[in-house]
Amino acid sequence: MALAFNPLDPSFRVDPYAQLHQLRALDPVHFVEEPGLWLLTRYADVVAAFRDPRLSAERFQLSLPEMRSSALISSLSTMMLLRDPPDHTRLRTLVSTAFTPRVVERLRPRIEALVDHLLTVVDVRRSFDLMQVLAAPLPVAVIAQLLGVPLEDHARFKRWSDDLILIADGSTALAGFPQAEQSAGALREYLRVVFMQRRVAPQDDLISGMLAAQEHGDRLSDDELFSTCALLLIAGHETTTNLICNGVLTLLRHPDQLARLRAAPALIESAIEELLRYESPVQLTSRVAKEDFELGGKPVKCGQEVSLMIGAANRDPEQFPDPDRLDLGRADNRHLAFGLGTHFCLGAALARLEGQIAIGAIVQRYPNLHLATDAIEWREGLMIRGVKGLELEV
Repeated sequence: MALAFNPLDPSFRVDPYAQLHQLRALDPVHFVEEPGLWLLTRYADVVAAFRDPRLSAERFQLSLPEMRSSALISSLSTMMLLRDPPDHTRLRTLVSTAFTPRVVERLRPRIEALVDHLLTVVDVRRSFDLMQVLAAPLPVAVIAQLLGVPLEDHARFKRWSDDLILIADGSTALAGFPQAEQSAGALREYLRVVFMQRRVAPQDDLISGMLAAQEHGDRLSDDELFSTCALLLIAGHETTTNLICNGVLTLLRHPDQLARLRAAPALIESAIEELLRYESPVQLTSRVAKEDFELGGKPVKCGQEVSLMIGAANRDPEQFPDPDRLDLGRADNRHLAFGLGTHFCLGAALARLEGQIAIGAIVQRYPNLHLATDAIEWREGLMIRGVKGLELEV
């Protein structure tokens, strides 16, 4: 069988999994001549790569050589997501206490109230766009509240976040870079003012906590302050927004599983894990080889990029029996939607909670919910999997 892997084909955006299955079967450690990177599609290989100290997370400037001179890239490259230990450990420690499962669970009443408020608009409509009504505003509102951003600025934060995420995806990075740089400048200026205000009058929020740590000698540079806030803003909404829309779309396309969830609301925790596996909001992440070594029988050279294909790993039949079947009660569901190891998603507990509350409310609140159209438009790009909008009718 000839390999017919083409991630730029429009059909791949609609359904990448057939091509990923073929790639995994024929060439699971696959080299792409241009731009010169490796693709890993087997679950076992992706897990091993997440844990391999020979692969570095410090890949941003290597991945985007055209942008190396940019102040934006220089600043964002200090994100903990793009740092190796010990810098990653130091930065993560400063914010990790705000995202423990126990602390996140305390947010449940606030998130439930926010979901109820956002869905009130649906009560006076027959149709609505789930992205605009709930999936986009909810995660931004939650992370902005944690940071201490006032309600009236949430829309700006969402716009800046949307622009910044473009540069993380290699297929759209160059086209989106000018707008991303402009938004990053606006975000930096906004945060500069907030930092000044919090130094004078600290509040009970993450920004005040990070500034206090800086004052106590935790060596948090101004660039690190900015990039950590930017990372929380981007990561704090991107995964959850797409989890909500992808999840609801998947349920509507599998009416038997939707009925199962409606009949047993307590299944929601397991359902969220299966929805994360089945349509992973983050489809890939990357590492850079720090030395020459062999990976899956292939010679990886120092400086080469290795793409960990999370979406492919989460459909690997060696790990997940009948992987293309949606099973909301799937046992032993050790998916990789939040990564693994040192860089396991800091906000995983928060994303899970928001997904459980939002999707649970939609499923139970609208018994006649259905798609307004079967013409679903998926976002461009290879890293993030999500729809541009999701028109629904009740």
